[in-house]
Amino acid sequence: MNSLSPSLCSPEAFSYPLIPDVQVLSLHANQVSNVSQYISEWYYYNHEGVAAHNTSFCNVTVTYKHIGKNDTINVGVFLPSDSWNERMQGVGGNGYSAGLTDLTTYGMIAAVAEGYTVVSTDGGHTSDSPADWALLDDGMLDYDAIHDFGSISLNDAALIGKNLAESAYGSKPKYSYWTGCSQGGIQGLALAQLYPDAYDGIVASAPAINWPQVSLGGCWAQFVMNQMGKYPHPCELNAVTAAAVSACDGADGLKDGILSDPHSCAFDPFTLVGTQINCTDTGSLMNISTVAAEVANATWTGARDPHGQFLWYGFNPGTALAGGNAPANTKCANGTCTASSTELYNQWAQVLVEQNLNFNLSTLTHQQFDHLFRKSLQQWKTVFGTDNPDLSRFRDAGGKMLTYHGLMDEVIPPNGTRSYYEAVTAGDANVNEYYRLFEAPMMGHCYGGQGGQPSTMFDSLVAWVESDTAPDSLPVKYRLNNGATYNRILCPYPQRVQYRGAGNVTSAESFYCAD
Repeated sequence: MNSLSPSLCSPEAFSYPLIPDVQVLSLHANQVSNVSQYISEWYYYNHEGVAAHNTSFCNVTVTYKHIGKNDTINVGVFLPSDSWNERMQGVGGNGYSAGLTDLTTYGMIAAVAEGYTVVSTDGGHTSDSPADWALLDDGMLDYDAIHDFGSISLNDAALIGKNLAESAYGSKPKYSYWTGCSQGGIQGLALAQLYPDAYDGIVASAPAINWPQVSLGGCWAQFVMNQMGKYPHPCELNAVTAAAVSACDGADGLKDGILSDPHSCAFDPFTLVGTQINCTDTGSLMNISTVAAEVANATWTGARDPHGQFLWYGFNPGTALAGGNAPANTKCANGTCTASSTELYNQWAQVLVEQNLNFNLSTLTHQQFDHLFRKSLQQWKTVFGTDNPDLSRFRDAGGKMLTYHGLMDEVIPPNGTRSYYEAVTAGDANVNEYYRLFEAPMMGHCYGGQGGQPSTMFDSLVAWVESDTAPDSLPVKYRLNNGATYNRILCPYPQRVQYRGAGNVTSAESFYCAD
């Protein structure tokens, strides 16, 4: 039976999931019918856009707690009314949310429209601010809530989704897949490392691996500006970024505005000091300052201790340094610029590290920054590091995993993902038989930038799991600022895209993966 009659979409029709140490508090079910909606790639990471047309499904919410703990967790499951494809898809979260947000709901609708039983969990909280859920009333850390969010609820959700599918259709899913980016990416890695039997295939994109380091490393550019007491105009930083792309373009054999290998870019931002630009921030001409070069260089170099030793990776040359969640963002008014830090990082330091909502990162000395960085790592590596390179249990369970990371990611430095993949490779030279990393030039965090969105990633995973067809490349499109559209490919790391030296530069056939 691959369909579920609307008349059977009621709490009484489902058996409560039986999971060790879990007490189900309630199960609600309601029929949702005739949903017609287009869900773009932005809401359905790792996939192409999906047009849901008269999609009907049973919306089930399971609320439960862990015996002996003071927690309450909600899991949402969409069960297709027609033509279940006998597969389950878990949808990951974003920011400090485990899932079941407005964003994940769009992805769930897209997945159920494609025939999947789809599951997501709130991880025990509905707020994207850890100040609302990671602290107890006395200001101490709520470790139960933190561990639920970090990993435990993810396996619970997989078990609940499979149980409900069996209750609805008479059999468990033949295949189960996880998809996510950012928080969803780190969740995918947590599942592979801790619960290797939960999913047959995992797409863990732009993962926040090493979150204790990423969160403080993300404050580095702001820290450098605060130390100097000087803050460049965004237009200066944008000009430095554009110059780096122009100078380092061509490493793939073609100068076309696409910086394919920013890791090899040795551009010196100090050569731009004094260069006159037309600043859109001020509406006038101005010269690129030494401060702008210092900030760009520090952002690319990454966090360092007071002795200049490595703490964490920086962002690649060509990455947006200003605007949105960019690492060196500033805000300017009446000719004066000030820092514009990211709450994503501030909240980590204030809540998870210091348990002090008034903690001010802007006044730190270099010694205090170094202490905060090491304290973050000491406290949270085992919970949020998600960097165990031993994937042997996932491999032996038959699991397959794909990851992409935008090389112009402005939130999570892509070199952290590369470093993790290299660590896995160091322990298993045959890693590409079950885990492959694709680096996406010109792409920002999860989505955006000038292109490189690998929208066939999930379908490639399914083909790998079910047909043993490993992806040797992935198709992508680049949409440049001049309006041109280029079809290209992404290559599995450590291979690199190279131009064949002849052929249509807008055609993927003109490129190959070079060792």
